[in-house]
Amino acid sequence: MHQSPSPNRKETLKKRTARKLKKMETIGVGVIGCGGMGRSLATSADAVEGIEVISVSDVQEALAEKLATDLGTSYTLDYHELLGDDRIRAVLIASPPFMHSPMAVDAANAGKHVFSEKPMAPTLEACDAMIAAAEENGVKLTIGLVCRYHGTHSVVRDIVQSGELGAPACMMVHRIGGPWRSGYSHTPWRLERAKSGGTLMEINAHEIDFMRWTCGDVTAVYAAGGQYGPDGSDYPDVVLASLQFANGAVGLLHSSHVSAVGGYGGRVDCEGGSIYFPQIWGGDAAIQIKPFEGEGRQIKVADIEVPPPVQEEIRVFVDAIHNDTSPPITGLDGRAAAEIALAAYQSVESGQPVPLPL
Repeated sequence: MHQSPSPNRKETLKKRTARKLKKMETIGVGVIGCGGMGRSLATSADAVEGIEVISVSDVQEALAEKLATDLGTSYTLDYHELLGDDRIRAVLIASPPFMHSPMAVDAANAGKHVFSEKPMAPTLEACDAMIAAAEENGVKLTIGLVCRYHGTHSVVRDIVQSGELGAPACMMVHRIGGPWRSGYSHTPWRLERAKSGGTLMEINAHEIDFMRWTCGDVTAVYAAGGQYGPDGSDYPDVVLASLQFANGAVGLLHSSHVSAVGGYGGRVDCEGGSIYFPQIWGGDAAIQIKPFEGEGRQIKVADIEVPPPVQEEIRVFVDAIHNDTSPPITGLDGRAAAEIALAAYQSVESGQPVPLPL
């Protein structure tokens, strides 16, 4: 491994998570993948009490060296070297999606607990391999479905689950935008569904999980879509997916990479009223709760107090290791999001509803 010097500013940049943790053994972690998401995970982990980032890894030395320097830690170009470090008890995987499963399996076989970024993997077989490896080696496995820790998502879900407005009838979520702002020259794998999982997995894993987390398991998917943009990907860049939930509710997900206007929001219509969130985040974002009877109310998203979401998802993962409990987001949750996306792709291709499980 290559050792990078600790920058003088490291301690001043280090933040404490919003929740106070009891004193416990420090968990050494390694980070695999030093791109944008890997950097986010590494710096967030470095800010959580009870975690020490021991080393980072990437095949691109410039990325690995820069992140290691910023954190004052070591780096390696071969993640297997990281897995052989006895100081490391857990790994945070932020490689391209098609590498999540082989890396997670290697990590589990090395006795490391695994945090894998979403999407879990582009195929159910790859997801199942991750789950099996974690179970066989007695290690924790969680997937980075971080939207569960964002204010809007968690409040909407809590209101629905509380029964305040009765049972949910319909949930609609849209997350639409244009092509990747950074282009594809440095991430050509994004154009291939076999490597990225396509937009429904790489981006909308969050929205699919949000809808399932809020309304329950999905029993069927009926979707339409196509390729309309100039990106040259081999998967639909516009999808409208209708979801049938086991509790009788229905859902609609609008995914697009060809919208110049963009937008991210939705609504949940329940038996006794509606929850409207036209904007997930932003300075003026608000959640509107409107019952059929009685006064409605509004919750400003800026007033919702939650810990930094990426820090929080890492903190609860480490808590599960310390307490030997199941992480709040399991491998089965990651697999379910992948299965729903795959069913949507199948429905787009066949023009027919696709029942679950696949």
